[in-house]
Amino acid sequence: MKREDCFNPEFEMMSRPEIEALQLERLKKTIGHCMNSVFYKKRFAECGLTPDSIKTLDDLRKIPFTTKQDLRDTYPFGIASVGLDKCVRLHSSSGTTGNPTVILHTQKDLQQWADAVARCLYMVGLRSTDIFQNSSGYGMFTGGLGFQYGAERLGMLTVPAAAGNTLRQIKFIRDFGTTALHAIPSYASRLFEVMQQQGVDPRRDTRLTTLIIGAEPHSEQQRKKIEEMLGVKAYNSFGMSEMCGPGVAFECKEQNGLHIWEDYYIVEIVEPDTLEPVPDGEIGELVLTTINREAMPLLRYRTRDLTRILPGECPCGRMHKRLDRMKGRSDDMIILKGVNIFPIQIETILMQFKELGTNYLITLETKEDNDAMTVEVEVCPTVATDDFVLIEKLKRDITRQLKDEILVTPAVRLVPNGNLPKSEGKAVRVRDLRKTY
Repeated sequence: MKREDCFNPEFEMMSRPEIEALQLERLKKTIGHCMNSVFYKKRFAECGLTPDSIKTLDDLRKIPFTTKQDLRDTYPFGIASVGLDKCVRLHSSSGTTGNPTVILHTQKDLQQWADAVARCLYMVGLRSTDIFQNSSGYGMFTGGLGFQYGAERLGMLTVPAAAGNTLRQIKFIRDFGTTALHAIPSYASRLFEVMQQQGVDPRRDTRLTTLIIGAEPHSEQQRKKIEEMLGVKAYNSFGMSEMCGPGVAFECKEQNGLHIWEDYYIVEIVEPDTLEPVPDGEIGELVLTTINREAMPLLRYRTRDLTRILPGECPCGRMHKRLDRMKGRSDDMIILKGVNIFPIQIETILMQFKELGTNYLITLETKEDNDAMTVEVEVCPTVATDDFVLIEKLKRDITRQLKDEILVTPAVRLVPNGNLPKSEGKAVRVRDLRKTY
């Protein structure tokens, strides 16, 4: 790896010992800063800890976890480590099931965030000569402003198209010569469908070469389908509002895991039930500690996202640890007939069939006092749904492979392209209509 391949060579080219030395230095500073937070000062006192208790990176485990419920219980500003007069922006979750989670930012926090996103975009080959279109929502959702400021930091011409209005998105892509697009996976598929309807060939009629995807768990098979449809390289992105937003971890050109920027975060993977650490290579819950934030540092934050640290080194030369793509969330797990199932397992099977589109819906119901699962999936426009022999064979093959993967037998329904509900936000993949007693 050469310096010119990096946006921040000082940090991207660090060795493992250098990364860990910087992490310890920043962790100690962060913990001292957290003593300005009423929440953390009280929590340290309750546990009999002081900032001097943390002498090594392993000592981080002495600190209790921070959860989303902690953020809700201290709503709106109870975890802040600076006064509001030092803050310039806040972002929050939707708060549809109670108090939203609120994250505060100082001007320095925003600058560091923009640098992190710019680093990610530069790593996959984007430069100031690219034209970047962002189809994320702007406002409280961090995907809009996070990528906006990161792309501007890199010096690209940006198109803040925001979410929705697919015909306008396509017009902008064509008229402005957009070369890089940020979109969630389900919306990237929707864009292609509308392009087909409008007679637009993305390879012939656009300059798109790079797609940034994230915000939804998605399989490698879905990524490959999107790449084939749009004629692009699609790079996986991971972020969450509690950690600032996008820019936490990102794929490099090797597309073999997401480099998590360890000069910003300390990463742990724990078993979700016991909360004990798991070895590299094993799936568990991602826990993150911020070590480069002023307004609202978070210590050992339980993300609920399920992933693993990929063993070994990346051919790109960066020594920052790599996360596998998110397998789902510990709180999104389906329990059906005593079996633990994640929607991503079902998607992985469906995307292996070239006759199927990318839109699917899993419905859980109670039938005769038993749990039942129905998997509805759209077929490609070229597949004749009135070809009974073909459709029945497809259903049998899909059902058999799903049973092998998830250990229960779902009902499979194949529907014409465009028949399932479309969403221009995150796709709804599961409907749980089961009775509760």
